[in-house]
Amino acid sequence: MISRAMILRTSKFKRLGDVVEFLDSLRRPVTEADRRAGQFPYYGANGQQGTIDDYIFDEPLVLLAEDGGHFGAPNRGIAYRISGKTWVNNHAHVLRPREEMDASYLFRVLENYDVTPWVSGTTRGKLTQAGAADIVVPVPPLPEQNRIAEILEKADALRARCRAAISQLDTLPQSIFLDMFGDPATNPKGWRRQSLCELGAEFRYGTSNKSEANGRPTLRIPNIVGGAIDLADLKCVPVTDAEFERLKLRDGDLLFVRTNGNADFVGRCALFNDRVAGSSGFAAGDFIFASYIIRARVPADSVLPVFLREYCLGTEGRRQLRAHSKTSAGQYNINTEGLSQIVLPLPTMELQRLFVERVSAVERTAATQSIALAALDSLFVSLQHGAFNGEA
Repeated sequence: MISRAMILRTSKFKRLGDVVEFLDSLRRPVTEADRRAGQFPYYGANGQQGTIDDYIFDEPLVLLAEDGGHFGAPNRGIAYRISGKTWVNNHAHVLRPREEMDASYLFRVLENYDVTPWVSGTTRGKLTQAGAADIVVPVPPLPEQNRIAEILEKADALRARCRAAISQLDTLPQSIFLDMFGDPATNPKGWRRQSLCELGAEFRYGTSNKSEANGRPTLRIPNIVGGAIDLADLKCVPVTDAEFERLKLRDGDLLFVRTNGNADFVGRCALFNDRVAGSSGFAAGDFIFASYIIRARVPADSVLPVFLREYCLGTEGRRQLRAHSKTSAGQYNINTEGLSQIVLPLPTMELQRLFVERVSAVERTAATQSIALAALDSLFVSLQHGAFNGEA
């Protein structure tokens, strides 16, 4: 994150308004209902918002969020670089760098800048044009700007390649599933099919107790992400010893989101893993789950949890989960009865174990890539700080 204090320590800095031309008067907002999809990118406060059938700008420019940006978390990005034929709505400032400022360098200065000193508004922060113009930016000679921008471009390209590799690895288990077992919708290999109820699966709802500082680590809807457990924003909930015995999680438990306003969110599942849970600083055996989650526990001799998870994450599994959901007052809900009716193909245990081995290898590789990405992120931040602190 770049701060005003950091910039003020550099040998030369200027107001943003002195080194760019604001083209905000040329922006034209379009309601989503009136916007017709087309060949041109349509940009807002947080980057591209879709496409449109016309354009306003046709040159290299830098966008800076005006309202609705990630001002409280600038590391998520508050500035974007655009070029070619584009359309920008009125939620992003449009900056044309003057001769003394390189566009790529300016983008790198602003993308993770903590602009809160210049943001106004209490409920919804807004960076007005006047406020944006007062932002201080370092202005070294152009050759130095080009050098810094080139270094950061190379570092960011490494991060992008690492993220792309992780994204590809995330889709690989589904590809392995289809290759080994065929499409579950048509079941071309003729596997025996049974419902989770017939397999003897056990289902349980979580606790509705409120979170407190002293309690058991509790998994909630935000912790169910992409088939895995995300330990960010982990809360603790107090429960009695009897409740804990009923709700405690163990390695291989599947957790399903049971209610949400989004149909695609209901039935989202993740596999509880002792190793991941233990990385939180809590003992893996201390974890429980909240009321909008259903725990599914399947007999180990009927279906392996990793196989079941990948089935439920796939197209046919998602279709069945939606089919067994109900709607009430705009909320989609799947209950334990609906989950118990999910039908799945059952390959031999030998094949399921082979599948688990292959998925585990993919997950180990993904974990290694994630560590590498964290290191690259740290390097990028270090390079930013050095470049804009007068140390590079």
